[in-house]
Amino acid sequence: MNTISEVSPSSAASHRSRLAPFFLWLALFYTSWLSYVVIANQWEALRTHWPISVAMAFGSYIAGSTPMGGGTVGFPVLVLLFDQPATLGRNFGLAVQSIGMVSASIYILSSRQHVDWPLLRPALLGSLVGTIIGCTWIAPVVSDLWIQLTFGIIWASFGIMHLLRMRELVSAQGVSYLWRTRDWPLGLLIGVLGGIVASITGVGIDMLIYAVLVLLYRADLKIAIPTSVILMAFTSVVGITTNHLLAAAFPDRYSINPEVFANWLAAAPVVAVGAPFGAIVVNLISRTPTLILVSILCVVQFVWTLVDAHITGWPLVVSLLAVAALVGVFHWLYRLGERASHPERL
Repeated sequence: MNTISEVSPSSAASHRSRLAPFFLWLALFYTSWLSYVVIANQWEALRTHWPISVAMAFGSYIAGSTPMGGGTVGFPVLVLLFDQPATLGRNFGLAVQSIGMVSASIYILSSRQHVDWPLLRPALLGSLVGTIIGCTWIAPVVSDLWIQLTFGIIWASFGIMHLLRMRELVSAQGVSYLWRTRDWPLGLLIGVLGGIVASITGVGIDMLIYAVLVLLYRADLKIAIPTSVILMAFTSVVGITTNHLLAAAFPDRYSINPEVFANWLAAAPVVAVGAPFGAIVVNLISRTPTLILVSILCVVQFVWTLVDAHITGWPLVVSLLAVAALVGVFHWLYRLGERASHPERL
């Protein structure tokens, strides 16, 4: 049972000292952001793109408090609500997460929250490879329609998994060590596959490592969520940097819509504090209401995508089968984790 104890002045000072890198990061970011806005006279861009900053106030909180990146909100808002191209939604997700989730990661590391480093390290390496491969050769040939459908399928299945297994997920404590001998192959696989998925949709790798941790390793959400945040932050930086370099070097084949930067400029100052706020809140309140709400929204956005894009015929069948297949994979991971945790049931 957790108890509330009096915090001594020395421990409070020690806590503030640990958070010094986080506050330094915020100071550097806001100074740079404001200097650019003033020098380049970007006030009009902020005025015309304020709606995305409002949306990302919620999105950044979700990014820091759940295993779902800010792009999980930014993508459907831009693509479904504002009728923007899916490629713009993807690149915006990567760009805005490069601030929001990096900010949350710096807070997580500074405050010394628990992170599953044995699985995260190989996942970071795999992400470096998978994200670059995906951005260079795979994402450019995926149509806008299938970017939307891929995004919708992944998050709908993830939402369904949460709704089906919510009680078990929120009650887990610590982390099982029964799969530790497979950290490196599992981490590399998560990184490569997740990096490719993120290069297409802007999100997804956070979901993969989170699913492995909570379903297979039976990890506490207070371990799984910070781990997923750090991996998504790293992947976002690699992804948007790769896309920018490719667009600069090969403008005939690669491009980034200018609206990506305008939307990023409006949303960045919000997500820089919104995502760390989510990372703080997740350790203070029950995670169940937020996870239920976000899981329902994941399913709703999938249905919205099908209706908005007028998906019928074989694309509809493939989409529904893909959701069912991913839910089946999650269930399989859950059963593997259950058998490892309770060998007497074999």
